[in-house]
Order: sequence, then structure tokens, then C-alpha cells
Amino acid sequence: MTSDNPISSQDEGNIVDPYFSAAEESDDAAWDGDDVIVIEVDGFEDDDDDVDPYADLRDVEGVDKSRLAALGFDVDDVNFDDDEDLLLPVVAIIGRPNVGKSTLVNRILGRREAVVEDVPGVTRDRVTYEGEWSGHRFLMVDTGGWEREAEGMAAQVAAQAERAMFEADVVLFVLDTTVGATDADEDVVKLLRRTKKPVILVANKVDDSRGDADAAMLWSLGLGEPFAVSSLHGRGSGELLDALVAALPEEGTRTASPRGPRRVALLGKPNVGKSSLLNKLAGEARVVVDAKAGTTVDPVDELIDIAGVTWRFVDTAGIRKRVHEASGHEYYASLRTKGALDKAEVAVVLLEAHEPLTEQDTRILSMVIESGRALVLAFNKWDLIDDERRRYLEREIERDLHQVAWAPRVNISAQTGRHMEKFVPALNAALAGWETRVSTSKLNAFLAGIVASHPHPVRGGKQPRILFGTQATIRPPTFVLFTSGFLEAGYRRFIERRLREEFGFEGTPIQINLRVRTKRQRRK
Repeated sequence: MTSDNPISSQDEGNIVDPYFSAAEESDDAAWDGDDVIVIEVDGFEDDDDDVDPYADLRDVEGVDKSRLAALGFDVDDVNFDDDEDLLLPVVAIIGRPNVGKSTLVNRILGRREAVVEDVPGVTRDRVTYEGEWSGHRFLMVDTGGWEREAEGMAAQVAAQAERAMFEADVVLFVLDTTVGATDADEDVVKLLRRTKKPVILVANKVDDSRGDADAAMLWSLGLGEPFAVSSLHGRGSGELLDALVAALPEEGTRTASPRGPRRVALLGKPNVGKSSLLNKLAGEARVVVDAKAGTTVDPVDELIDIAGVTWRFVDTAGIRKRVHEASGHEYYASLRTKGALDKAEVAVVLLEAHEPLTEQDTRILSMVIESGRALVLAFNKWDLIDDERRRYLEREIERDLHQVAWAPRVNISAQTGRHMEKFVPALNAALAGWETRVSTSKLNAFLAGIVASHPHPVRGGKQPRILFGTQATIRPPTFVLFTSGFLEAGYRRFIERRLREEFGFEGTPIQINLRVRTKRQRRK
């Protein structure tokens, strides 16, 4: 006689999971012990197996406001600042390559946000940061180095810098005092005069008083007083910021906060087409694109309107190595990419359709799952594959991407615009799954059916039971199961699969945490 139980109690050595292949099986040592918390329940002894202390909780709906009140917060006094519509002035930071623009940005921010390395050309796109000084908030736009008669990628970098000049309310023109004013600087001055914007001259790399005389020589540019500063050490930065605040207009031109639009991080290997996808979605060249891998270094935020809905896309640096194996600006770029992912709501992982899936692709997917973000798989460069490659690709997806079978998939071409109309529906589906909440009553009715039809196998003469379950949070959906014993990894995966079948959860990882009950010894 055969049983329809997918996890047989006779399989003492291993748990058989009908929903996962043998390649997915992992022993219980792989389970994160931090998620298993042992709790003691008052009044329980060894013969209390038929008592369920959580029976009166099964019909209780989880309410976020009630949780806050239970933690001692006065929810009536909780205010959520809504400054999405606040307009801030824009400050563009302009200069030749390697004069210290990104270092100045970090000095103003008070933290290492912009990627800095002692080689020219690290910054390439226009990267926006929010700064504050003496109660005045403003947006800073860090730009790549401007060069006259630039060609190739350098020409795109210069074009982005010029655009930042004309869109800004105030311009900080940064020069290297140790070099002095060059012919290229003179060309920048001519360009700045055409913009008719307020310009503040920053004489950078004046580390001590010996450089003040060199800074004074910059009066010859005709832009007013040069402010002698050391971006690296902070010398003179206070006086510079006082002058900047004085030059800012009373009303800004750009919105401040990214809270409104949904945040989408574009991730993938170098040269997979992230920047091209962003430009295609925007309908214009928002970021620098080049055939050379590693063009993007800093994460670039861009607001893009698609079918009347505004999204905030974050173009990130391509991840070619593990973070601890990278060096130089690649190391910091990897950290910034991880930070951009943590701030995002949904991650779009771009994969090359015409090339075999690599270990780096799966590593990036694992990073997204661990971050708990919603996920969309975008197979780019679909215009380059033929029928034979399509058949091989389907096999690779089935073999290598089984752990993210729940993620929406779109086959696109950022170059030609193929299937771009399917991109936003995939984002919406993933975000909807990411924010799905199951009521406590429905969840426990579901768990009761699971336990009745497919109980956990007996281990050591004991059969662990699920006493009570609740969904603790969304974004991502996180469930807490209160059990009488430890649930093995295969059974937890079985529960996850059944949760997806019953409630959807498309495009989102699911976290299942355990609270294991221990019984107190009978008093003698």
C-alpha cells in the first residue's frame, strides 16, 4: 500500500521533497540557525502534547498599528514626513578629470558615497546626491571630467557634464591648484559663461597655507574669488559651503526624495546591457554607454515616466568578481551596487540570452534573494539568438535557475526595444507578490490542511507539529511558525512551495522562521 504523503515517515535518512530536484536537496546543517529560536511556554510539561496554547490566536488578524502600540509606541503621535514634492536647488560639480570632484562630494556629504580612486576617469555619469549645510538642503550632481575635443566614451562623459551645467542652479567649478589653470580650464570658463549660472570657483588640493598663493593666481579666470580648499582634509570647506548656501535660489527645481516612485535596481555582469536598457526606457541618453565593460562605476538614479507612471531606476556597476576579490575602484563600485540593491524594492537581473549562464549570474541572483528584494529576470540581447540557442537556453534555465522559478521572466532587447511593453507588467507583478499579506486565520487554516494531509515525518520517536503560524512582515513575505519541534529543510521547502501554489507570491522570496517550543521538566 502506497501513501500519498510526499514526505514519508519511513525515510529516516533523508526527506523526500517532490517539488525539488535532487540538486536542490540540502541537509539541515545548511539551515540558518539564527532563524530558529527556542522559546519556553509556561505551563507545559511532557504530557501536554494535546494542549495548544495558541488556539485562541488563530483567528487574530495581524495589524501593523497594533504591533506598534504593543511595543509601547503612541501610534496617535506617529507622523510620516511627506516631502516628496519639496523642490531643492541643484548644484553641479564640474572640472577636468582627476581634480578631486568626487572627493569634494564625499567631503560635503560627510561620508564615502562617491567612488574615488587616484586615476582619471573613474566618474563617468551624472550622479546625484542630497546634501545639507546650515539647515539648507540641496542636490549635488557629480560629473565626469570635462575635456575638449574628447572622443568615444570621453565625449559622452563630457556631454553629460555639459548637460549638468545647463540644468544646475549653481555650479562649483573645481580646479587642481597644484597644476594651475590650463587651456582646458579656460574652455570650461567659456562654456560656463554661456550658461549664465552662478559659478563658485573651487581651488582644490590646497592642503596648507603654502598653496594659498597658487590659489590666488586663479583670480585671472575672471570668475571671482577662488575658495582655497582641501577636499581630502577638509581645509576651507566650511567657507566654501557658506558661499554655496548664499548663492542658492530660494526655490529649487528638482524633487528631493526618492520615496514616491518605486525603486528598481538594474543588476548584472559588466556589459550585459544595463545602461542601454535604462536609456531605452527613458527614450534618451541618460547614462554613458560604451562597448567597453565596466563603463558604469557609480550607481545612477534616474526618474523615468513610463505610461504615465514614474519609476526610479538605478543603473549599477557590473559585478565581475566577489566583493572581497575586487580591488581599486571595482571594490568600491561593488559596495555601492550592494547598497543600491538594499535601497531598491525590486531588482531586475539582466542575463545575456545569447551566452551560457555563468557562475557570476547565479551569484548575483543569490545576492538578490539574500537581500529579500522582489526579482525580475530580464534576458537581454534576445535579437542575437537563434532557434538552437533558444532550445539550449530553456534547458539551462530549467537546470540552473530552478531556485528562482517563481520570478517573472521577460525576453527583451535593449538595443532594438523588443518586448519593452512586457517590462513594466513584470515589475508590477513582482511588487504585488512582494507586498502580499495572508491573514492569520487563512494562514492557520492552510497550515491545518498541510499538517492533516502531509504531516512531518517522525524523528527519534517524536513528530514535530506546527502549533500556530503568522505572517510577521511583508517586503519580503516573512512567516513565523511556532512548532513543537524542529522542522527539517525539505519540509520547510515543501511548505514554501504550497504557500506559492495557494497564495501566489510571484516574484518574491519567502522567508520562513521557526520558533521551537521546549517543554519544562515535570516538577518532582
